[in-house]
Formats: sequence, C-alpha cells, structure tokens
Amino acid sequence: MKIRVLGSAAGGGFPQWNCNCANCAGYRAGTLRARARTQSSIAVSGSDEASWVLVNASPDISAQLQASPALQPNRAIRDSALVAIILVDGQVDHTTGLYMLRESVRPWPIWCTDSTYADLTRGNPILGVLAHYCGIDRRRIDLAGAGFTVDAVVDVRWRALPVASKPAPYSPNRDSPIDGDNLALVIEEESTGRSVVYAPGLSAIDERVWAAMQSAACVLVDGTFWTDDEMIRVGVSGKRAREIGHLPQSGSGGMLEWLDRLPTGARKILIHINNTNPILDEASVERAELTRRGVEVAWDGMEIRP
Repeated sequence: MKIRVLGSAAGGGFPQWNCNCANCAGYRAGTLRARARTQSSIAVSGSDEASWVLVNASPDISAQLQASPALQPNRAIRDSALVAIILVDGQVDHTTGLYMLRESVRPWPIWCTDSTYADLTRGNPILGVLAHYCGIDRRRIDLAGAGFTVDAVVDVRWRALPVASKPAPYSPNRDSPIDGDNLALVIEEESTGRSVVYAPGLSAIDERVWAAMQSAACVLVDGTFWTDDEMIRVGVSGKRAREIGHLPQSGSGGMLEWLDRLPTGARKILIHINNTNPILDEASVERAELTRRGVEVAWDGMEIRP
C-alpha cells in the first residue's frame, strides 16, 4: 500500500491568495524557509499501483494530478489511474475538485456518508451538478464499523470512524453535528495488517479514534492550528480552533500530548496545515519542537508506506 499526499494545506492553501500574515508574506518575499502547499487531499494505491483511490477532491486537484505522473498513465486517449473517490466530509476544500473531474468517461464511484451526501445534494448540490456530466455512482459508507473495499485497489481495506469536528457552513448540522458529518479513515493493508489513520479534521479524540491511532503504523492527522487562539492573535478571525472543529497542537489536551502517548515506532504526521500555523516555517521554534517530539509535517508529494 502506498499513500501519496496530493495536498497538505488547509482551505486556501499556502500561501493563501489574499493573506498577508507573517507566513504568507514571508514566503512571497523569500524570507521564510517553507514549502508552498495545495489544499488537503491524498491518493491511495494497493499492491497494483496502476489503480488509486482519491480521498477528498480539493480545489487544487488539477495541479495536484499534473504533479503526480503515476496518476496519469496514458493508456488511452482519455485515462486516469483514479478509480474511485472517498469523501471524509462535505467541506468546500474537500469537494470543489469534483467539478474538475467532470470529464471522466464513466460515472465516478463516490463513497460518502448519508449526511455528507445530503449536504452535497442540497446545501451545496455539487453531486447533482456532476450528474449532468460524467455522473456519479454513490456508495454508502456504513458507520456501524463494517469495512469496505474498492474494486481494482487490491490489498486495501477501509473503515470509517465518525469524529468530532464541524460540518460545512451550508449543512443543517453546522451547529449540532451528527455522526457521519466528519470521518477519520482507517486504511489497512490487508496482507500485513498494518494501518494508517487519516483524520484531517479532528476537534476531539474519543475512545474509538484513540484505539485506532494506537494500533496504527502511521497516523496522518489534523495539524491545522498550533494554538487554539491562533487566528485571533494573527487577526484573521474571531474564532478559536476548537470552535471550527480543529484540535490545536499545543496546550493542555492538544494534539502533541496525544501523539506523545502513541507506541514507540508509530509514524506521526500532521496534515491540513493552515497558512497561519508557525510550523510551516522550517526555522521556527515550533517546528523544532515537532522535530524533538518525532512529529513530521506533511508536504505535497510526500509518499507514505505503512
């Protein structure tokens, strides 16, 4: 099994087009030691790297695919190595890329929960629009714990775990989230039993998610904000990280405290990094703190094998 990080930033990417925070301004000026990043998405292959599953379709999908030659194998006049799509939520930064995939020569198999399907056919009816082009073949994600496989992606099994976070602003569940609005995915290599937990949006870690993280060879988890009040201090928002569905890295009960408790040998990677997060600065004290704790920061093009 191989996981390729297509995009590692939060919504807006890095640098964000209209942001002049210290990170974005520093990157543009060439004074910040950092990598540019597109919006969060991964692709997963099994034992045959000719077939891949796209997990979340970011607004930057076109650029991400152009940067990933393995996903464009050139076997026919219209071709792609992508065979299916899995959505962990209905957020704009995880679904807008579906519009860019409308030229598919066959309907897209799309796995999502009932609540995400409702959001993407009502509040933001992108799936209805896509039906006028290539069409979709909707597959229901079971929240009862049953896993599923994707045709053509051999030796990979998927299991969805509801997580505490926030659904999209156009969701009727925005202020009262329900199970299925946001997911973590347990991605297992069946031949070895080794797994990766992927959770780009996570405001709290419950017993089910923690058990999955403890048994995983690698966790690829929410790295959006360093502090709970990060956007307030920077001056770009009046909301705290936890209010919008993200567990900050630092502070009591923060992500780093959880990651410190994982078994020795587990690989720990942060993804979905907001443009304001100081860990984007590779020379920052916050980045040094991650290095000391053995925590990595995902980057576009990073490849992971469990």
